[in-house]
Parts: sequence; structure tokens; C-alpha cells
Amino acid sequence: MKIKEIIDALEQFAPLPLQESYDNAGLQVGLTEAEASGALLCLDVTEEVVREAIEMDCNLIVAHHPLLFRGLKTVSDQTQVERVVRMAIQNDIAIYAAHTNLDNAEDGVNYKIAEKLGLVDVQMINPRKVKVSVGGHERMVMAGSGVLGYLLAPLDSLVFLERVKSAFNVDCLMHNELLNRPVQSVALCGGAGDFVLDEAIGLEADAFLTGEMHYHQYFGHEQQVQIAVLGHYQSEQFTTEIFRSVLEEKAPELPIFITRVNTNPIKYLC
Repeated sequence: MKIKEIIDALEQFAPLPLQESYDNAGLQVGLTEAEASGALLCLDVTEEVVREAIEMDCNLIVAHHPLLFRGLKTVSDQTQVERVVRMAIQNDIAIYAAHTNLDNAEDGVNYKIAEKLGLVDVQMINPRKVKVSVGGHERMVMAGSGVLGYLLAPLDSLVFLERVKSAFNVDCLMHNELLNRPVQSVALCGGAGDFVLDEAIGLEADAFLTGEMHYHQYFGHEQQVQIAVLGHYQSEQFTTEIFRSVLEEKAPELPIFITRVNTNPIKYLC
């Protein structure tokens, strides 16, 4: 199977028109006519990840976060991005990213977070129809910023926070004061999802879960909503499972590996 066919499969699941205007999802580096020897799945592309791809004989890296957000004026060895680009080209490795298109897609990143938390009756927040063209055929798909779901049974707010901490194996969980009522409805948005907070409150969610939130947004919501902030990497760590399920269905003969590299640049002293 050619690399371009693998990319087509990923874009059928998360079409590029679903991405936000600031984003740069899609092919980052490389040629797509080559036969795929294997795919390495990751959250971020670093030099260590590229070396892992070489060791695994993978000529395709599929990442969640784009390596290239802005154009490069130089390709030398001065920055990590430049070094990764050079290393990938020198080793004939293609790099592809599915970012906010995967965040916004049905059964995408936010649905995976909801699944890990055990939520049911999951629905998109701010659903909208987007016209996409895949394989020369136009169709309408749904996109949304975050999801709302429900725990099977109400939980005490502290028990809820402990479930979140355990489900995502986080060292430290940031939150506002404990809610004096049970938590059952949960709104969430992975990554830097604090822009969904007002929507969560408008939907009368008992809790709001995200990866990053600005300091001042914690104020004024005491006893209104239970805020829980995981960390960006932690909230999206299971994104590679989405890639794997798509590729196992569409390219069953393709060797697929999930990176063993923890690319989270933030360290915690607990």
C-alpha cells in the first residue's frame, strides 16, 4: 500500500476541511508515492521519534501535532524542527499530521477522552456541517468543538476528580474548589480547550475537563461547574489509539507501531 493511500484513509476519517483556520494539518514532509514499509504513531514528532521510526523500518510517521505550523526560512540544524525535517528527508520518511481536524471529527480525540472516562450518550458541542471532498466525492460531515457526555451514575466531586486522575494516569490534576453536588454530566475538550468553558456552563454541565486553561478562567465558577485540567499531553495521549484503529481497518497488512517515546516536554516535581 502506498503512503498516499494511508493518508486517504486517515482523511476519510478526519477530513482536512474540519481543521481550524490557524492549523496546518496534513502532509508535513516527504513523498507519498512510495510503498509504506510501516507506520509509527505519535503525538509529537521529535528527533527521538524519527530515530525510532528508522529502527522500526517505518517510512511513515503519523502524528497528532503538526511538525510545521509556520513556514521554514532555513533548513539547517539550529532548531529541533529543522533537524527533524532534515533527518526525515535523509531517511525517506514521510510525516503526516491530523490535528484539529481529528479534534473536531466525530469519534475523534474528544470522543476518545470520553470513552476513557466511561461517558455515555456522547454528543458534539457546537455541531456544524462541513462539506468535504474525499476521493472526488463530496459529502457533508459533522464537526464540533468538544463533547458532552454522562457518567453512568452520579459521583461525588472528589471521587470524580480521582477517577479522572486515575483514568489518565496524571501526576497532578488541577481543579477549582470542590463542587457541593454530584457530578454526572461532563463537557470536555482535549488539548488547549478552555475556549469551550462558556459552552459547557451554558449546557449546565456538572464538570468541564480539558488539557490547558488560563489562570483567570478559574475565577467566578465556584459551585457552578467542577473544572478539571489534565495537562495538554495527558489529555491527548490516547490519540494514537484512534490512528491505530483506522489503519488496522483500512490497511490490515501494514506494520503499525505506537511510539514508546514520551514526548511531553513538561516535567513535574511532585
